[in-house]
Amino acid sequence: MTARIVVAGAGSGSGKTLLTAGLIGALRRRGLVAQPFKCGPDYIDPGWLGAAAGRPCRNLDVWMLGETAMRDSFARACADADIAVIEGVMGLFDGAGFDSDQGSTAAIARALDAPVLLVLDISGAARSAAATALGFSRFDPDKPVAALALNFAGSEGHARGCAAAIVAATGLPTLGWLPRLPDFAIPERHLGLDQAAHRGDNATTLTRAAEAVKENFDLDALLEIARAAPSLPKPRAAPARRAQQDGPILALASDAAFSFYYQDDIDLLSAAGARVIRFSPVAGETLPQGASAAFFGGGYPELYARELAANTALWRDLHALHDEGAPIVAECGGFMALTEALIDAEGVRHRMAGLIPGTVRMTDRLAALGYRQATALADTPLAGAGDTLRGHEFHYSVWDRASAPPSPAWLLRGARAGDPAIRAGHAERGLVASYLHIPLAQEPERAARLVARMRAVETRRRAPVARRAG
Repeated sequence: MTARIVVAGAGSGSGKTLLTAGLIGALRRRGLVAQPFKCGPDYIDPGWLGAAAGRPCRNLDVWMLGETAMRDSFARACADADIAVIEGVMGLFDGAGFDSDQGSTAAIARALDAPVLLVLDISGAARSAAATALGFSRFDPDKPVAALALNFAGSEGHARGCAAAIVAATGLPTLGWLPRLPDFAIPERHLGLDQAAHRGDNATTLTRAAEAVKENFDLDALLEIARAAPSLPKPRAAPARRAQQDGPILALASDAAFSFYYQDDIDLLSAAGARVIRFSPVAGETLPQGASAAFFGGGYPELYARELAANTALWRDLHALHDEGAPIVAECGGFMALTEALIDAEGVRHRMAGLIPGTVRMTDRLAALGYRQATALADTPLAGAGDTLRGHEFHYSVWDRASAPPSPAWLLRGARAGDPAIRAGHAERGLVASYLHIPLAQEPERAARLVARMRAVETRRRAPVARRAG
């Protein structure tokens, strides 16, 4: 499979998520299997793209995974697809720093040798749109823009006028446009766009986007550009899948409060032998019977703190699992839920699991955002002491405690030279919890390490029975 297209923006807020979802929906109506991808560390946009495609969206990140692992993940996901549609992150050249495009959409497009469709917000612009297009087309000779798409057009005449100016200035085709309509958008909240999986009207929004793309885009021209992309190297062998019927059970918190997971992580854990069983803390569910590990991902626990606080049976189950030394992995929102209490945006205190000392408190401003280089300070189910990994943080809450972290999990540094190192998170027995999101695809053996710890728990559980039988 070589057909692929990167949908990039001139900056954040260009409307590329809805436009990308519309492209995927329109291609799907043609009978094509479109595999969606999202550049960079993001959990919410992939929900919309996955809903449009009818299959899970995957994340692509050069900075965290490296080019080889990223290409492997890309190729495996595309094995049964007709075309890959890749939504960019921020602006085309925005990456880990100001002095290079490392980790940017352009870097990912370059690594995948994929053509770029640049989305321009033309609201409030006319011929100036051509100047913007010309700058992007010439900025990086190694990753030229292949075509453009126009967004937030005031009318068809407005879109056609801007397109003519762009062609005259750059010689690049404009493949289509979307209108500027007050109800033609995805709502936002404090971590980004509203979640597709938990919106009852997402099908209507996605249907309208697909219809608008079908009406206003030249899909034949887009497919011609996508299919002209050269072949990529064959991926390294995917992890062998094992039968899951008798594997150890990994309890995956999965609902509106905990939904930030990378699909590759779940696939890698399953391939390593785990039986991944989802449960809903918000709905009052407890750990699945026989679980030998628990994974609490990020999300919005602050919006469901009342329901979580009421689920005292789950907290008791987690304490029992922790007493066994079983693996418990908690990232960001999951970390928040395992502290002593969560103070929401209204100042209301809600009792949480109490596995981590201190409380978390919501703020009205961004507390942390960016890539992180992480060195493990303790032996955990994910890493041995001294191991280094890469991840990212994005949160609006802070961790309040009486002193420095008593059992820190990580020594964190930012991606830029000179960024200070800080001790972060909590590691105790099998628990590893912090605001840090860690994609396992950067080193697939991390998933195997976690599952091996789960098997050890099962072995310890069977040991007393075996001694009595002897």
